[in-house]
Amino acid sequence: MANMSKEDESLGLRKRHVNSDENKSKATSKQSKNEIVKKCIGTGHISSPCQLETGSYWLTRIVLIRYVGFIYFIAFLVALQQNKELLGLAGLLPANHYLDNIKQHSGGINWSAFLSAPSLVWLIDYHVYLDYFLDYVAYAGLGLSGFLIINGGANWIIMFTLWVLYHSLVNIGQRWYGFGWESQLLETGFLAVFLCPMLSVSAVPKSTPTSQIVIWANRWLIFRIMLGAGLIKIRGDQCWRDLTCMNYHYETQPVPNPMSYFMHQSPEWFHKFETLSNHFVELMAPALLLLPAPRRLRFVGGVIQILFQVVLIISGNLSFLNWLTIVPSLACFDDRGYAWMFSRSRIQQVAAVQAEGRDGKTLLTPSNYIRRVFNISLGLLIAYLSVPVIQNLMSSRQQMNTSFDSFRLVNTYGAFGSVTKERTEVIYQGTYGHPNQKETIWEEYEFKCKPGKITRRPCIISPYHYRLDWLLWFAAFQNYQHNPWIVTMAAKLLTNDNSTLSLIAHNPFEGKDPPTYVRVQLYSYKYTKVGSNDAIAGRWWKRRYIREYLQPVNLQSLKPYLDSIKFNVATKQTKKAKKKQ
Repeated sequence: MANMSKEDESLGLRKRHVNSDENKSKATSKQSKNEIVKKCIGTGHISSPCQLETGSYWLTRIVLIRYVGFIYFIAFLVALQQNKELLGLAGLLPANHYLDNIKQHSGGINWSAFLSAPSLVWLIDYHVYLDYFLDYVAYAGLGLSGFLIINGGANWIIMFTLWVLYHSLVNIGQRWYGFGWESQLLETGFLAVFLCPMLSVSAVPKSTPTSQIVIWANRWLIFRIMLGAGLIKIRGDQCWRDLTCMNYHYETQPVPNPMSYFMHQSPEWFHKFETLSNHFVELMAPALLLLPAPRRLRFVGGVIQILFQVVLIISGNLSFLNWLTIVPSLACFDDRGYAWMFSRSRIQQVAAVQAEGRDGKTLLTPSNYIRRVFNISLGLLIAYLSVPVIQNLMSSRQQMNTSFDSFRLVNTYGAFGSVTKERTEVIYQGTYGHPNQKETIWEEYEFKCKPGKITRRPCIISPYHYRLDWLLWFAAFQNYQHNPWIVTMAAKLLTNDNSTLSLIAHNPFEGKDPPTYVRVQLYSYKYTKVGSNDAIAGRWWKRRYIREYLQPVNLQSLKPYLDSIKFNVATKQTKKAKKKQ
């Protein structure tokens, strides 16, 4: 009994000693956190001795997630307000016809069809529910992206859902979604999935530090974007080598803004300086983005790219392209670089988390290990998919804005490899008269943003995007045979179709009968000179008639074409004719 009593006493002493050590450890940890908080509060400013550590990316992740959420929000807003009119069952390029062609080519709805157009639309009867699908996808995207903006944190489920939803639109979007920034948003959105924890939506999830692999993947993305854009220019239009491209760019870009008008009037030496600066930013400065050290040089590289995109945003309406290109540049900055943007309480929170990580007290959960495996796999996947991209960059036959896999995970980019030297515009006109009579009065339709009326000020819409206006710029230096939707739109205007008219700014036949004939003409547009009589009179543009783009058409003459594309148009003229009978 005496021996047992001594053993019990010894065991009790050991337990008390262990508990004492644990309590001391907890107390030390708590004291460390309290000291950090006191230092931060005591300074009055978020600076030394409350500086955050370099090389960690807790705040960087918040900035990236909020910014990606903002871009997604704009993209889904554009989809909600325009997709039914462009892609719906009665749209200018109905997606159901496009899907039928894929299904016919693939022999049904199978894996081949899915890889041709990866989209959730295959899960529904798109001949009946396509319009609902387009709306519901847009609403879901708006809701989830709004959450990112507000919360600053997300998880795999939310980010992957956003990526799948936008994929589902891009891959049935045909020409309306046929531009490089759509693939760029999908690649950016895919990387954003792995920025986040698996389940937690906390903005600062303590046990889930930001993946360094994803940070470097973003830097690799902005490097490829800029280098690809620079190389396509040097290998493309002679004016990039002659330093004369900027003499034309502001006047001939797809959708100019008011600043474009004034920047076009800059002296020749300034345009040459702009072109040289462009080459420096796109061909030389990207090297700074991939430097592991010193940190400040990488910061300089990030600042150069962001400022370059801001200049482009100011000087034109290039959709959300330049806003999106800022996203991977944000990965060049660590927590200390972003501290000035955040509240003192958020700085304290991150400083405490950094202290825990430094002391080795971060609790690792099973999801952390799963996430690490996925992040390593992501790095290997990006390396593998980058091989054809690098080969393309090195090729003298470089392709611009190309995807080498069905899911657009790693792509090649580029912009303005050639610069249009003369601005041409397609102008829609309608009339009640006979098209061959000289006294016939033709009235013009005005679009939301593209040049038309010469006294109308160029618009400011970026980062919003009018897909119809953008594609009309391309149509102007092609022909209507290459763009059959031009003819479809003429048919829509001949019926005063409300969905199509929602895409334009002014319908001269609003509240009246639709026109009897519609035609499309081609004009050359040039800016007026600042201070000239034209400018004083309120004219932004001078225009000159070139030729007829689409001869005058009416519904009867269009019937064979509309039947061939299975396009059904119910017309007011037909209804009136039936009433008269």
